[in-house]
Amino acid sequence: MHHAFRCAGLYAFDIHAIKTLNSIFRRTMASQSGRTYNDAIDALNSLQTPYAIVEARRKAGIRPDAASIAEMQVYLRRIGYAPSDLKRLNIVHVAGTKGKGSTCAFTASILSQYQKSRSVPSRVGLFTSPHLIAVRERIKINGNSVSEELFARYFFEVWDKLGEAEERDGQTVVDQRLGIPMPTRPVYSRYLTLMSYHLYFQEGVDCAIYETGIGGEFDATNIVENPVASGISSLGIDHVFALGNTIEQIAWHKAGIMKTGSPAFTIEQVPEAAKVLQERANEKGVALKVLDVDPRLKGVKIRPDALFQKKNASLAIALAEAVMRKLDPNTSLDPSQLPEQFVNGLEQVVWRGRCEVKVEGPVVWHVDGAHTVDSLKMATRWFAGECAQRTGPKALIFNQQGRDEAVHFLEGMLSSLKAQGQGPFEHVVFCSNVTYAETGYKRDFVNYQYDPAAVKALTAQRAFAEKWSALDPQAKVVVLPTIEDAINHVRALGKTEVGEKETIQALITGSLHLVGGALSILEGVDAF
Repeated sequence: MHHAFRCAGLYAFDIHAIKTLNSIFRRTMASQSGRTYNDAIDALNSLQTPYAIVEARRKAGIRPDAASIAEMQVYLRRIGYAPSDLKRLNIVHVAGTKGKGSTCAFTASILSQYQKSRSVPSRVGLFTSPHLIAVRERIKINGNSVSEELFARYFFEVWDKLGEAEERDGQTVVDQRLGIPMPTRPVYSRYLTLMSYHLYFQEGVDCAIYETGIGGEFDATNIVENPVASGISSLGIDHVFALGNTIEQIAWHKAGIMKTGSPAFTIEQVPEAAKVLQERANEKGVALKVLDVDPRLKGVKIRPDALFQKKNASLAIALAEAVMRKLDPNTSLDPSQLPEQFVNGLEQVVWRGRCEVKVEGPVVWHVDGAHTVDSLKMATRWFAGECAQRTGPKALIFNQQGRDEAVHFLEGMLSSLKAQGQGPFEHVVFCSNVTYAETGYKRDFVNYQYDPAAVKALTAQRAFAEKWSALDPQAKVVVLPTIEDAINHVRALGKTEVGEKETIQALITGSLHLVGGALSILEGVDAF
């Protein structure tokens, strides 16, 4: 099945364009003299793949493949480690379309409870993406984002090691499709993955939970050879260019994180996905365990109290149990009752930007990042449940940038709201992911991978507005240029559109970049 993802139809013009753009990109990457956190973020942003290269690769049909893993292995060696060294981090590897972030957060929270009470593990790492407010949130230790000082220190240590290695050893060509040398430093997300390994080694982390970025088989995190355990959360259609447009193709990629000799777990999947996961497990000689909702969750306060989240929690329980069995064989794991550390970890988990409710005077904000049609339906159902006991008009703030298919997600939100017996959104706002009206993007939110002309022209947002107006002609639909403008618009509704004992019920959903920018504005904070 994986042969379907190999490069096909590479026209000479497209390859020439990519080589030219890559050459320009290499020459214009930041040369760093400053060493502050802001300098690190500026340097990191210089590693983003510009929109022109993204589009040229897309037109040429170039998708991630085994060369992506081979390049990451080279970069890892250049900073002084071998893939086998990663075994010291006792990695838990999690992939999926929906719920993988929550699963990772649950797992890390459980293990942090053991760290506090028994010092095993001694330090728990959590690597996730994307960030909500600050890049350093992607790399956590014992539940806390690494400090700006630590982030900058290790960022530039890796930066220097990679530069020195290329000067010493010369350039390397791994991807034979293009025949051009690897860049001195990997692109944005791969660099952060590489840096996280170095940081965790240096900071004495002895268990780390890693969330894949896109897919699994060719994801930057998949250079780990011997994870303590692998987990695959709910699968659906997403990232179709990189992974394919069928559930079977996507399942093939996600299953790539399963490794021979390591236990693997998943939850109930649609039959087509389940079949592929089992086939790949058989090929690898992996005993894949399919989990039901853990009966020991009865009485445990899982937020939100919904079936999908209980499935995520059940997966996290299995992963955390695998870790504790390895790190502390004397740990008592009762098959009929969860230990106190598990209960506390599940109930006290902090996972921002998912199913959050914030009361701000006449506006009740409901914030939930959702990037697929299924997750948007779930977000809308959750929102409807929260609104059941309140009165007042509903408002929606939505964006999904750079994804043409997102316009077709909107109908599912409307139908989900109606199915819950709720009235429609009276007010609908579509905005870009640009943070502030006056100053534009917050440094940590800069994104060069989207067409800047389309962002400025609000092309996607106007398409969303046209679609929503066709679906619900009664809705008052507006398009605004920034997240700040959108929030202020809804705040203004709270002053003019509510009666006595009413509040505006506002849902902010879609891109996590939108959700992170919104929380940054609503709370006035710099990181979580």
